[in-house]
Amino acid sequence: MPTDEFISYFKPSIGVEEERDVLNCLRSGWLTTGKYVKAFEKDFAEFFGVEHAVALNSCTAALHLALEAIGVERGDIVLVPTLTFTSTAEVVRYFDAIPLMIDSNESDFCMDMSAARKALEAIAEGHPLPGLPKGYERRRVKAIIPVHFGGSVADLDALAELKSEFGVYVVEDCAHVLPAWREKAEGGRVMAGSTADIACFSFYANKTITTGEGGMLVTNDSGFADRARVMSLHGISKDAWKRYSQKGAWRYEVVAPGFKYNMPDLAAAVGVNQLKRAPDFRGERARVAAGYERRLVGIPGLTLPKPPDNVIHSWHLYVVRIDAAEFGTHRDDFIEMMRELGVGTSVHFIPLHLQPYYKETFGYENGDFPVAERLFDEIVSLPIYPSLSEADLDRIAAAVRQIAIDNNNQ
Repeated sequence: MPTDEFISYFKPSIGVEEERDVLNCLRSGWLTTGKYVKAFEKDFAEFFGVEHAVALNSCTAALHLALEAIGVERGDIVLVPTLTFTSTAEVVRYFDAIPLMIDSNESDFCMDMSAARKALEAIAEGHPLPGLPKGYERRRVKAIIPVHFGGSVADLDALAELKSEFGVYVVEDCAHVLPAWREKAEGGRVMAGSTADIACFSFYANKTITTGEGGMLVTNDSGFADRARVMSLHGISKDAWKRYSQKGAWRYEVVAPGFKYNMPDLAAAVGVNQLKRAPDFRGERARVAAGYERRLVGIPGLTLPKPPDNVIHSWHLYVVRIDAAEFGTHRDDFIEMMRELGVGTSVHFIPLHLQPYYKETFGYENGDFPVAERLFDEIVSLPIYPSLSEADLDRIAAAVRQIAIDNNNQ
C-alpha cells in the first residue's frame, strides 16, 4: 500500500461563489445577522416547500428553540433515539424534562417506531420503562424527536400515526438529510423535514451543506417561527437584528428571557451558495456510495449499507458493519489499522444510554436497547464527500480488503 496523502474522514466542498460572498460580506461592514441570513432563510423555505425558515448558529440551537416553541416544560417526556449525537437528548434536559430513549431499527438505524409505540402505550398504562424515573408513569409525553440516521428517512407514516393517536408533537432532527425523500404508498414522495411540526437542520463542517457552524429551524406554523425568532435574539421583539441599520430604532422590548442563537451573515454568505449546490452534492455522495458498493461487496464479515427501497438517501454517512468473528478483527482495531494505512474513519454513534450522565441520572443499563448496542459494537463510518476521487475510493477499498485478508490469514 503506497504511503500517499492521508485521506481525511471528511472535507467540505467550498467554491469560488462562497469565497466571493464571504469577501463581499466582510467588505460590506455588516457581519452579523443581515441580508445574507434573510436570503438564506427565504431560499431554504422555498427549497423545502415550507412557510418559514429561521437561521441559527447550530442545529442544537434549532432543537432547543423547537422544544421551547412547542412548550416543553419540566417533567415532560420526550422520546429520542438512543443511537444519536448527544444534542438530540441534551436539549430536552435544558428544560429539566425527560429524554426517554428508544431502540433502533436493524435495517436503517433510525428510531424503531414499533418500540416508540410500545413506550407510549406503556406510559399511558402506567407501566415502568428503562430510563423513566419512578413516579413519572402516566406523565405527559410532549414530543418525539426522530433522527433520520445517516441520510436515510425514518418511517414518516408510522410517525404520523403516533402523532395522531397520542397527541404528541413531532420535531424532526434532520441533521443528516439535506436532501432526502421517502416515497409514499399512494404515490409521490415527501422530503424529510417538510411535514413535521418543526424540523431542524445542521450545517456543521461535515454535513451535506455547511456554513462551518450553523443550523436552520423550519415550520409551517407562524407562531412557532415567530417564537423561535424572538427567542434566538435574547427575547427581543420586532426584528432585533435591524437595530443598527438605517431602518432600525434604538428602542427595544424584551418579552422573554431568550438566547443568543442567531446566525451571522458571514456564515449565511456560505450557506446561500451551498444550498444551490445541495442536489449536486447529494449526487456526488451517491456516486461515492455506489463506488464503495462495487469495490467492497463480497468481503466476508463486512455488511454494506442498503437503504430501504422507498428511500432516496442523502448519503451523509456511509456506515458499514464489521462482524469481528468473520471479518477477522474487531471494529476498534479496524479503525486503527485504517489510520495506519492512511484513511480516516469515525463511529456514529455511541448510544446515549451507555454514556455516564444518562446512566447515572436515569438508571440506564447495558442491555436496555440491544439493537443499538449491537450496532454500536460493529459500525464504522467510511469517508464520504463530493471531492473523493475514484483513486481515493480505490485506496480506501484496498485498505479494507488488505485488513480483511491479513487478519484472516493469521
